Amino acid sequence: MNKFYFGGGSGSVSEDDEDNLPYPEALPRSDFLAPDFDAPNYLSTLSERHQTLEDLRSDLRERSQALSKELLDLVNTNYEQFLSLGSDLKGGEEKVEDVRVGLLGFKRGVEDVRGKVRERKLEVEGLLADKKGVSKEIALGRKLLELDARLEELEDRLMVDSLGRNANGAEEDVWSESEDEEEDEDELATDSASGPSTKKLQRLVGDYRQVEHLSTSIGKQHPFIIAQDSRMQRVRNTILLDLNSALKQVASAGEPGRTKLIKILSIYRDLGADGEAVKVLKDLRS
Repeated sequence: MNKFYFGGGSGSVSEDDEDNLPYPEALPRSDFLAPDFDAPNYLSTLSERHQTLEDLRSDLRERSQALSKELLDLVNTNYEQFLSLGSDLKGGEEKVEDVRVGLLGFKRGVEDVRGKVRERKLEVEGLLADKKGVSKEIALGRKLLELDARLEELEDRLMVDSLGRNANGAEEDVWSESEDEEEDEDELATDSASGPSTKKLQRLVGDYRQVEHLSTSIGKQHPFIIAQDSRMQRVRNTILLDLNSALKQVASAGEPGRTKLIKILSIYRDLGADGEAVKVLKDLRS
């Protein structure tokens, strides 16, 4: 530690006297570790130290060098520990391998679950497709049954023996005579030449057109529809026979049957047989 000298004439102080001089205490390290440490403020508190400025600078310089060396030693020590970290980790290979094997097993398990989910998805999609197909078949079957029932009803009403029944076993026409009473007053006025009821004919044509529309919605190329062509043609021809008979009777009645004539012609149009009506009228004029 630096010593202090007290000036006096030309005299000097002996070694024994120098040992009795006051020496400043070392700066405590804790002063520099304070959170609110400020160098100018700290130096201002050292004004009462019995130490020259040069000695203070030298002391601080030595302390700074010591701190730098300490910091370097600390960094080197930690760096060496960091470099030796890999070699210090011994005996962990088995644990790492266990973890790797566990992860591989988990991955295979996930893949198995995914495969089962994909299989189940395909199975459900197939079942849904089958259900959709069955629903379509059921709807088609209902349409076929409805068409057959409507066609059979028309045959019964027209007394057409298209199902192999003999003519003697055919059912009576379900139309009652009361339907003729529903004709309007103009038709009632043509009593002698009224012929078949126009309402009956119109209803027969309407029902036939419904059967035609139903067969079209099913598909003309369906085997069942193809098999019903002869029945459909027979029903249509029977309706045309009734229309032709009614048209001839009304046309021969002259002016009194004009209103009914117009109605019968409109029924021909509904059936799509305008040409047949023209042919009948031409035959009557010839």
